[in-house]
Amino acid sequence: MNQKAALVLGSGGARGIAHIGVIHELVRNGFDIFSIAGSSMGALVGGVYACGKLDEYEVWMCSLSKMDVFNLVDFTLSTSGIIKADKVFKEIRKFIPDQQIEDLPIKFAAVATDLKHGNEIVINEGSLFDAIRASVSIPLIIMPVLKSDTLFVDGGVVNPVPVNRVFRQEGDILVAVNVNAQIPYQKPTVVNPDWHFLEKINSSKLREFQEKLSGLFPPSKKEKTGYFNLISETSSLMLSQILKLTLEMNPPDLLIEVSRNACGTFDFYKASELIKLGKQATIEALENLKKTQITNFKN
Repeated sequence: MNQKAALVLGSGGARGIAHIGVIHELVRNGFDIFSIAGSSMGALVGGVYACGKLDEYEVWMCSLSKMDVFNLVDFTLSTSGIIKADKVFKEIRKFIPDQQIEDLPIKFAAVATDLKHGNEIVINEGSLFDAIRASVSIPLIIMPVLKSDTLFVDGGVVNPVPVNRVFRQEGDILVAVNVNAQIPYQKPTVVNPDWHFLEKINSSKLREFQEKLSGLFPPSKKEKTGYFNLISETSSLMLSQILKLTLEMNPPDLLIEVSRNACGTFDFYKASELIKLGKQATIEALENLKKTQITNFKN
């Protein structure tokens, strides 16, 4: 009989693609994932898996070059975000049929943040696509979702690894995936030769928006850190601290960690590499779990 697993997938931008590899490796090792909770990218990958479209989504992600990713980014200069995300979500709709969460074969919950009222929102019913869209709106980067009297932004703001929001069953194992771990990462030595050319194109466009943002909020003479970088670094530090406290308060049975240095927030063109990284992190975590169980048994 397979081991029942309640799976929690954390936020982390492009690093969340590693969740695909984690899921494949867990299933390969006999885990029956009956319940999923996720924040941001964790909600997206978890939702795609819950509706049975993970393989198709993986093929699409792995087919994207850096130029493809760049072309999917619809920039806008707004006070609430610099990316509308309409293009990419038009593509993602192909992998997320219009269905209700309560009709899924797997229990599912997406965590979002209600910015207007300062509340954590757990979405476990209603439109699957709408739930995912609400969960992935990175503050000041991706445009938030306004619905009724609620302004939805990224679930990672309040609960980046929602171990306390996943549906549980007696005898299950709680598996949590943290793709923002402060652990070493060995960068691969093989580099795609076209990345350098595409990096120049990408950086030029991003620099244009960063300059406009910095013009609105210029650094002082003493502080050379611009608005965009300041927000990025501050958010990253905040996320790490929330993660640490959350996992201490709700320790999972199995914690799978991927280094926060594995890639940048928007390096979605590294999908194949990140999926392999997720598989390897799962293998290592399972090996450590077995060692711990053997040690405890001997004692």
